[in-house]
Amino acid sequence: MKGMTKHLLRIALGAIFFIVGLLLMWQEAGPWIVFAAFFAAYLAVGADVVREAIQNIARGQLFDENFLMSVATVGALILGEYPEAVGVMLFYQIGEYFQGRAVNKSRHSITALMDIRPDYANVKRGDELIALDPDEVRVGDIIVIKPGEKVPLDAKVIAGTSMLDTSALTGESVPTEVSGGSALLSGCININGLLTAEVMREFAESTVSKILDLVENAAIKKAQTENFITKFARYYTPAVVGLAVLISVLPPLLIAGATFSDWIYRGLTFLVISCPCALVLSIPLSFFGGIGGASKKGILVKGGNYLEALHHVETVVFDKTGTLTKGVFKVQQIYPQGMSAEELLEVAAHAEHYSDHPISASLKQAYAKPIDGTRVTDVEELSGYGISAVIDGRHVHAGNAKLMDKINVTYYKGSIAGTAVHVAVDGAYAGCIVIADEEKSDAAEAIRMLKNAGVKHTVMLTGDTRSVGEKVAKDLGIDTVFAELLPADKVRKLEELLDASSAKSKVAFVGDGINDAPVLARADIGIAMGGLGSDAAIEAADIVIMTDEPSKLPTAIRIARRTLTIVKQNICFSLAVKFAVLILAAMGIATMWAGVLADVGVALVAVLNAGRALNVDKL
Repeated sequence: MKGMTKHLLRIALGAIFFIVGLLLMWQEAGPWIVFAAFFAAYLAVGADVVREAIQNIARGQLFDENFLMSVATVGALILGEYPEAVGVMLFYQIGEYFQGRAVNKSRHSITALMDIRPDYANVKRGDELIALDPDEVRVGDIIVIKPGEKVPLDAKVIAGTSMLDTSALTGESVPTEVSGGSALLSGCININGLLTAEVMREFAESTVSKILDLVENAAIKKAQTENFITKFARYYTPAVVGLAVLISVLPPLLIAGATFSDWIYRGLTFLVISCPCALVLSIPLSFFGGIGGASKKGILVKGGNYLEALHHVETVVFDKTGTLTKGVFKVQQIYPQGMSAEELLEVAAHAEHYSDHPISASLKQAYAKPIDGTRVTDVEELSGYGISAVIDGRHVHAGNAKLMDKINVTYYKGSIAGTAVHVAVDGAYAGCIVIADEEKSDAAEAIRMLKNAGVKHTVMLTGDTRSVGEKVAKDLGIDTVFAELLPADKVRKLEELLDASSAKSKVAFVGDGINDAPVLARADIGIAMGGLGSDAAIEAADIVIMTDEPSKLPTAIRIARRTLTIVKQNICFSLAVKFAVLILAAMGIATMWAGVLADVGVALVAVLNAGRALNVDKL
C-alpha cells in the first residue's frame, strides 16, 4: 500500500509539471524553460522506468517493457516531441497504477480465501495456558481452542463439544459438530464451545501448513499457455525492436522525400505499442484467479498446468470405495428363511457380539438394541469363515458361503450385490443378510453433470466383486466397470485407458487418496477425494477435493474451462489490438498516444478480465 501511495504521488507531481509545460508552450515561452518543465515532468514519471531498463541491461535482460518505453520516450525528447514523450510516460504510469490496484485486489481476494493460518495456540502447561506460535507446539501437547479461535494444529478432541466452521478448508457452509474423540483439522474455526485437544501433528505437517504451501507454490507449475507466452515474449520483443529499427532507417534511404525525423518517430511509436505486458501479466493472473476461485469451492489445484489439463479431460476413472461410496458398510437387505427378518437380525447380531470386524459392527448397528451378552456362550471365531456361537442354547453359525459349505448347510447361491452373511441355526439354514457400502448421495448427480460437461467416458475400478461393482455402476450411470482388481491391476487398467486416449485428451483418476497413490500418480490428472487428512492424497494427487463430494469434480472442470476461456479472450483481444495499431503506426497513422492506449489500456482491460476467474459463486 505504501508503494502504491508513492506511485500516486509521482504521477501527481509529473502531471503538475506536464500541465505547466503545456501552458508555457501555449504562451510561447523560451524553449529552455519549456524543456525544463517537461524534463522535470519526465523525471517524475519516467526516471524509475529508465533506471529499471539500465539495471536490466546490466543483468543481460535487454528486450523488456522498460527498455521499449525508455528508448521510445528518450527518442521523442531528442526529436523535440516533449508533450508526447512525457504524455506517454505519464499515461503509462497511470495505467501501471490501475493495473497494480487490480492485481493487488485479485491477490488479496485469493489470500482472503485461504486466510486459514492460525496466529497462536493456547498450550496447557499445568494449570495455566500459554499462547505459543504453532511452530513451537509439539505432538502430544494439550491445547485449548476457545470459541471464535482457529484450530491451530491437527488434533484430537479429549474434552468439550462444539460446532466447527470448516468452510475455509472444505467450502462447506454447514457447521460440523465435534466432541470427544473427534479429529480437528487446523484452519477450521471453533464456533461456540470450549475444546481441549491433543496435538496429533506438528505444524509443518498439519493440514493448514500443507494447503498454504501448495497454494503459495501453485504458480511454480506453469500451464502450457503460460509457458507459450514466456517463449512468445522472448522472440517477439527482439523481433519488434528489429522491425522498429528497419522502419526508422530503411524508408528514408529508399523512398524519395522521406525524412528521418518522421520515420524515427514512427519507429519509436512502434516500440511503445509493441510492449507485450498485457499478455505477460494477465495470463498468469488468470490462472492464479482460477486456482483461487477453485479453493473457494473447496478444490485445491496444485498448479496452472493441472487446471489447463482439466480443461481437456474426456475420460474420468473412479475408484469405488470412499470415492463414489461412503466406505461405511450397512445392512441393505434381509432374506429370512423359517423365521422373521427381525429374528434373523437378532440372532446374527448376538452371534457377532464379541467381534470388532466392520461387518459385525454393521450388524449390531442395524439391530440397534441392547445386546444381552449372557445369552451368548461358546463363541468361536472361524478365521476366513465367520462365527460359531451358542445363543439361548441354539447352535448358530454366521459367516460366508464357505462356512455353509463347511457345515454342509444348503444356502442361497444366487447373485447378491453385496457381502452376504449366511446364518444357520442348529444346522438348518435361517437366511442371509446382505451388507453393502452405501452410495454417496451426490454420486449419481456427479456422473450426470460430468457427461453434461462433455466427459465422454466414465470408468470405475474396484477390488470388490463383479456383482457389487456392476450394481454400483448401473445405479450411478457409469459406462464401464472393472471389478476384482488388485492395486497393480488398477494401474494396468489405467495405462490401457491412457494408451487408448487421443493425444489431446486427458484421463483423470479420482480416488480416496489412501490406497490409490500409484494410480493417482500415473494418471494425467490425479484427483484425491476427501484427502485432507491423508498424506498420500496430498503427495500423489494433482488436485485435492477437500470434501467427500463427487459433485465437486464437475465444478472443478467448469472452473478450468472458464479460466481457459478467459485466457483465450485475453490472448485474442491483446494480439488483435496490438497488431492493428502496430500496422497503423508503421503507416504513420497512429501516434504515441494510440501506442499508450494499445499498451497500457489493453493490459488494464486484460487484467480486469482476468479478475473474473475469481468469481465462481454461480458455477
